[in-house]
Amino acid sequence: MAIIVTGASGGFGNAAAAQLLDLLPANELIFTTRKPAGLAEFAARGASVRYADFDDTASLPAAFAGGTQMLLISTARVGSRVGQHANAIKAAVAAGVKHIVYTSILNADSPTNPAIVKLDHRATEQLIEESGAAYTFLRDSQYAEAIAAAVVPPALASGVLPDNAHDGPIAFVSRDDCIASAVGALTTPGHENKAYDITGPELLSFPKAIALAMAISGKHIDYRPVDDEAMFAYFDSLGVPRHASDDPTTAPIPWSSDDMVTFGQAIREGYFNVITDHVERLTGRKPRSLHSVMMQFKDTWPKG
Repeated sequence: MAIIVTGASGGFGNAAAAQLLDLLPANELIFTTRKPAGLAEFAARGASVRYADFDDTASLPAAFAGGTQMLLISTARVGSRVGQHANAIKAAVAAGVKHIVYTSILNADSPTNPAIVKLDHRATEQLIEESGAAYTFLRDSQYAEAIAAAVVPPALASGVLPDNAHDGPIAFVSRDDCIASAVGALTTPGHENKAYDITGPELLSFPKAIALAMAISGKHIDYRPVDDEAMFAYFDSLGVPRHASDDPTTAPIPWSSDDMVTFGQAIREGYFNVITDHVERLTGRKPRSLHSVMMQFKDTWPKG
C-alpha cells in the first residue's frame, strides 16, 4: 500500500502530506510536485518525493509508480484543468492506483448549478468514474478562510461590500476540515465509490457573515446586495481578470470574476444550502465555525 498526494507543495497538499506523515510510515507515502526541492523536509523523514507535472505526461509514470491510492487535488487552472486531471487519472490507473480521492465542490453533479467551477469538477469526477478506479468525491462548501482572509479585509478597508450572493445560505467550511476529511478518506475504510458534502457546522448568509466580522472587528461594513452585472463591474474596478485564462499576475484576488460572480449566483440560487455531518464522519471531530476562523485571522485585518 502507498498513498500518493499530488500537488504536495501547495497549501492543501502540503498540510495533507504532513498529517499523513504523522499517521502512517513514511515509506508508504509518495508526494508529487513540480518543485521537489521544496519538500526536502518530507524527504528527510523518509517519504518518497517525486517530480510530476500534469502537463508533462512523460513525468507521470515514474511519479505514480507503486501507488495504490491517490489524493488528486484539483489544480488552480479553472477552465483548462480537466486535461491536466485527465493526464493524472490515466497515468495513475496505469501505474496501479485503485482508489482516487478527489477535491470537488458542492452540487458538482447538478446540471443546473450555474457556478462555472462546477464544470471542471464534474468533468473530472466523470473521468474518475470511467477510469476503473474506486472514487471518493469530497465536495467542499465555500472556504471559511476565503471569507476571513480575502473578503473581509478589503471590506473593512473600504467600509463597503457589494455582493451578489444575497441571502443564500452557506455552511462555510474551514480548509483545515477539508484537509482532515481528505486524510480520513484515505486512511479509514469504507469510503470507496461515495461522495461526501464537506460543510461547516452552521448555515449562514453573506450578510450574517459580514455582521459577524463587524462584531469581531468593531468596524462597520456597508453590505450592498447587487446584481451579477454590478458584481462584474466591481471586480473590474479592482483590476480582477474577467476570465481564468487572462493574466492574473497583477490582480488583487487570485480568481477570475466570471468564476466568482457565477459562484455568488450559485449561492444565491440555493446550490450551497447544504449542511451535513460528513466532516465528523470522516475525521471524528466537529467542524470549525466561521467565527473561529475569523478569530484566527482577525489580527491580519486592517486596523483603525
